[in-house]
Amino acid sequence: MSVRSVAARCLLLVIYEGESLTDVLQGQAVASLNAQDQALLRDLCFGALRWHERLNAILALLLAKPLKKADKDVECLLRVGLYQLLYQRTPDHAAVNETVKAASKLKKSWAGGLVNGVLRAFLRQQADLLAQADAEPTARYAFPAWLLTRIRQAWPQDWEAILTASNAHPPMTLRVNQRQQSTQAYQHALQAAGIPAGTVPEVASALDLSNPVSVEQLPGFSAGAVSVQDAAAQLAAGLLDCQPGMRVLDACAAPGGKTGHLLEMTGDLELTAIDNSAARLRRVTENLSRLQVQGRVMAADAGDPPAWWDGNGFDRILLDAPCSATGVIRRHPDIKVLRRDSDIAALQQEQQRLLHNLWTTLRPGGKLLYATCSILPEENLRQMEAFMDAQHDAVPLPIQGGWGRALAIGRQILPGEQGMDGFYYALLHKVAQD
Repeated sequence: MSVRSVAARCLLLVIYEGESLTDVLQGQAVASLNAQDQALLRDLCFGALRWHERLNAILALLLAKPLKKADKDVECLLRVGLYQLLYQRTPDHAAVNETVKAASKLKKSWAGGLVNGVLRAFLRQQADLLAQADAEPTARYAFPAWLLTRIRQAWPQDWEAILTASNAHPPMTLRVNQRQQSTQAYQHALQAAGIPAGTVPEVASALDLSNPVSVEQLPGFSAGAVSVQDAAAQLAAGLLDCQPGMRVLDACAAPGGKTGHLLEMTGDLELTAIDNSAARLRRVTENLSRLQVQGRVMAADAGDPPAWWDGNGFDRILLDAPCSATGVIRRHPDIKVLRRDSDIAALQQEQQRLLHNLWTTLRPGGKLLYATCSILPEENLRQMEAFMDAQHDAVPLPIQGGWGRALAIGRQILPGEQGMDGFYYALLHKVAQD
């Protein structure tokens, strides 16, 4: 089996079938590869999607006409080849030869000549082709035009830094389970295992690995000593400030990283984790079991309380709202391919529905933490301003911290700031009304 042909098929599913890269990489063809080939496959797929717009622009210059719909797998193989030549350390001749061989694994031996010709033409004309392609901002920054425009408008001083950070490789960040040991103690355990890691100043539970490793190599992983979670996502549990005995709701909980962190931080919580996907909730259950903590897990639409709520108010609610995920593109580059401009308005409506309906389940005196991994104001600050206008018993609480930047309501972290993903947090207090 050729890793490059598998990569081409994976890219076909993402780019032309609309599947997420995470789901595709969990498929059967991928599972049959050995660990080394799986690592190469991930690099090829992540890289080709990270630089998708630039590779597209180069391909358009190299191909006399677009390939037919039935041959889009060959087009995806060409992307794999170009990615290797531009961004990998594979020697040029090896990258070309292996990509040509992969054409036969797609059962399209005729395509070998095309692949060979296109890749060798790129090598001959590389400087000229890159200059032509990069004349267009979409290729130069490897971002779709609609998203490039939105980010420039939202962050006129920061947009280039955001794009650069979003195209960078993210760190592998760990969350140390403070119930089992301190962050410093686990850092020493990693060091003893030959895995260097650094602390994250603003997030006490976080460690950044110098180089990614498989979770099986992490000391105590199977016993819940540590989880993989970006430092920005680790801020949520502390901001919610749960106390023992509280009723807590984690809405839109899957895959359960924040759920587990809440239960690690505060014992004796009456916690309910809801998600509308029963399949994704299995990940929550697995996470809680590994961490040796307990919560109630329920498949339901969090925005429809009459269907699941018992009428007893929650003291704390975490709404990790469905969003554009524009703050985590460095971890999920397929977002740039899968997301559409028209999605933003629909996401805003869903965020509003969840906010307003979940607010009814929060008891007076309680707190709701609104979180997104978005950097778009429409989903963040503007969403909060609209909510305040509608809910007169909602009061925003100031969020203190040396991370991100304070907005009129809440705080925003931009991608790459202090090494973190892009996140927005707003903490709301429900006041008792006369």
